[in-house]
Amino acid sequence: MSEPRDEGEREGTTQRLPVLEEGGGPDPSSDAPGRALRPPAGPAAPPQGGGRGRRGRFWSARRVPAAIVALLVLAVAGVFLYDIASVRAGRPAMQWRRTLADQLAQRPLDDTWVLLGAGVVAALGLWLIVLAATPGLRDVLPMRRTHPDVRAGLHRAAAELVLRDRAMEVAGVQSVRVRMSRTRADVQVRSHFRDLDEVRADLDLVLGDAVGGLGLVRPPRLSVRVRRPGRKG
Repeated sequence: MSEPRDEGEREGTTQRLPVLEEGGGPDPSSDAPGRALRPPAGPAAPPQGGGRGRRGRFWSARRVPAAIVALLVLAVAGVFLYDIASVRAGRPAMQWRRTLADQLAQRPLDDTWVLLGAGVVAALGLWLIVLAATPGLRDVLPMRRTHPDVRAGLHRAAAELVLRDRAMEVAGVQSVRVRMSRTRADVQVRSHFRDLDEVRADLDLVLGDAVGGLGLVRPPRLSVRVRRPGRKG
């Protein structure tokens, strides 16, 4: 005599399996059939292709110009303060200050030395304004962000080295010279065998992929020149 089978098996029905969402797995603690199982919450994956936020160039600290200007201002202010305190104490003013006051009182505004001094001061002020308004760090190329809280930069020399190494992998290339700016990459290649058009086509393909692989915010325009090495002697 056979044992009685399960009720669902006697009725010829099958049990419905849980529905799994993409990227998730079954939850062992869930017993309810037919319920969509969601993967456990975890840390969000970093955004790909450049997150939001500033993508401009890196700003220099300008320590050297700021230190030079601060020292100059401190020295001039200290000398003037000492001379003024000396005059207030009943002593005569320094000779250079008396001479400077006499010269400024006697010389006209169109005098050569007055114009030269004014030009030097104006140039110095313009230089300080340019330093304060421009980012600096021209050798650091900003890279695309893969995380909103992380900024990365690539030194221009390192980018040039990457392009040179990739170009040297092309058959027929004898030597490579790379000069890279923020907007352009000039590659000069010497090829000692193979047709120049074939070498240039391979270089365009390889270097175009290398420039895209640098991950820069603004990939530079690629300029490739291929020529034969000069004759010796």
